[in-house]
Amino acid sequence: MHILWNDQIVKREEVKIDIEDRGYQYGDGLYEVVRVYNGRLYMVEEHLTRLWSGAEKIRMHLPFTKEELTANLKKLVKLEGINEGKLYFQITRGIDSPRNHALPNPDKVKGVLTANISSYERPLKKMEEGITVAVVPDTRWLHCDIKSLSLMGNILSLDEARRQGFDDAVLVRDGKVTEASAANFWVVKDGTVYTHPDGNLVLPGITKMNIIELAKELNIPVKEEAVCEEDLFTADECFVSGSLTEIVPVVKINEHIVGTGKPGKITKQLLNAYIKGVDAVCGTSKH
Repeated sequence: MHILWNDQIVKREEVKIDIEDRGYQYGDGLYEVVRVYNGRLYMVEEHLTRLWSGAEKIRMHLPFTKEELTANLKKLVKLEGINEGKLYFQITRGIDSPRNHALPNPDKVKGVLTANISSYERPLKKMEEGITVAVVPDTRWLHCDIKSLSLMGNILSLDEARRQGFDDAVLVRDGKVTEASAANFWVVKDGTVYTHPDGNLVLPGITKMNIIELAKELNIPVKEEAVCEEDLFTADECFVSGSLTEIVPVVKINEHIVGTGKPGKITKQLLNAYIKGVDAVCGTSKH
């Protein structure tokens, strides 16, 4: 396996991360996950726009341009020869010695980039059968719009759901549905699709952005409006979305069956449109 390490592509065993890297010690960094279809990066420009936005929010200087990073990511994908996969990359604030909570002078600390690609195929079984979720309190921090390396809140919410026998968690803060443990959450009621508006309580999803445009093309009403926890149990359909999950139906919440207990009509419409959109950009899918 090869890794993009800063501006060089090297073998995995050659990568060395310093013990005083702020990503290692504080989770002080950002990350993105980009889907690769037919050897092509999907919506990479949108992912990089979000990365730059996150960097501005945490006052981090990125030591490369979007063009430089894109070119290096494409080189890595080509070298590894993976047609269907997921590309993960992260940038930490860098090495600051001795350890200090205060943000270092950006002129003296340079960010550390790492990226790797692995095989990943569309989760067809989940798309066809749906998943189950448990309602879990959203106890994460108040900057969920930043795709930070610090994911302990997300990890614990997923673990809580898994311990109860569910596939994922749907998070609720102050009585309002925010998102899933690592995906945006959607509710369909009376033909209208609802999802939490962008802001500091949810991640501005790249797939979410795509779905809203697809819904408009299909004349499906969409409201970026937070729904109440009680609305989960009267919904006609629910689904989650993300770069890896694409669109996956939710068929059970706690002990409540959503709709008919099978993927709903609008969810299927959006999923089919999403896959067609991917194929139009990256070539016909093999799945």
